Amino acid sequence: MTTTQISTKYQIVIPKEIRRKMSLKPGQKLQVTENGGRIELRPILSPEQLVGFLKKSGRPLEFEREGDRAL
Repeated sequence: MTTTQISTKYQIVIPKEIRRKMSLKPGQKLQVTENGGRIELRPILSPEQLVGFLKKSGRPLEFEREGDRAL
């Protein structure tokens, strides 16, 4: 587990290993939410980052039409 500290200006540093794993870049925006006593940071992806995003899953997309049922 990695720890960080809140500065006097209420800033935190995201540890390098997490920045690399999440491919975070300077200036990138993060969504901050509180969830059950936890603080969650989620990257807000730019349109450029979304291109090809679904290809990374390795599975083709399947859409369910009205009246279709998943097996």
